[in-house]
Amino acid sequence: MVETALITGASGGIGYELAKQFASHHYHLVLVARSEGTLLDVKVELERLYEIKVKTIAMDLMPPDAANLLWEQLEDSGTGIHVLVNNAGYGAYGPFAKKEQEALLGMVDLNIRALTQLTRLALPAMIERGSGKILNVASTAAFQPGPMMAVYYATKAYVLSFTEAIANEVRDQGITVSALCPGPTHTGFGKRASFHSSLLFDRFGMDAEAVARIGYEGMMRGQTMVIPGIKNRLMTQSIRWLPRKLVTDIVRKLQEQR
Repeated sequence: MVETALITGASGGIGYELAKQFASHHYHLVLVARSEGTLLDVKVELERLYEIKVKTIAMDLMPPDAANLLWEQLEDSGTGIHVLVNNAGYGAYGPFAKKEQEALLGMVDLNIRALTQLTRLALPAMIERGSGKILNVASTAAFQPGPMMAVYYATKAYVLSFTEAIANEVRDQGITVSALCPGPTHTGFGKRASFHSSLLFDRFGMDAEAVARIGYEGMMRGQTMVIPGIKNRLMTQSIRWLPRKLVTDIVRKLQEQR
């Protein structure tokens, strides 16, 4: 039986590259993103290259009822999900007090609420089946506070903590839950966050294809935490030994040097 992977935020960047990884390993796909036209282009490309089935759903997952509506569509069509990839998310750069509330709360809704809802919706069937995989896209931002991107860093800390906890809960039920923690990655994320020219991208930026490949391989090995790139792994280890206030100050200086 060919298994099906659901990937959110699949129209570009890491999500698109993860879709290619799954397609090349002969998974059928359900791809979710806001851009219907781009999703259809991805569908045509992947079906032609890999001879798989790709279902596209153009949907904004920020509204509170979006995840439930998405799952209803899947159930109505009889589409079973064997792998869930929670990739949709965004960041916004700037002082917290000056950012629009809509942008800040939208981050919480998409980066946290939608991810949590979809994980909760996917797990019961996986538990009943005794198999399944979930990949939540976090970030190296999860390991420290992030002045000038305070809410984004905090949402990714949630994703990492949540993933580790759920992975522990289901570890004896044939299910793995993994957090992919990339550092700065060359995608459309930096442009949307107004952040693509910082020293963090210059020093730690990785190619989205490499991040997706490492994430896919780590998930298939059942790793709970996957950190792509030696520089990112060293960074996340080194900050554990530094005073937290110093780490916070360093992050701010890096982000302000744009």
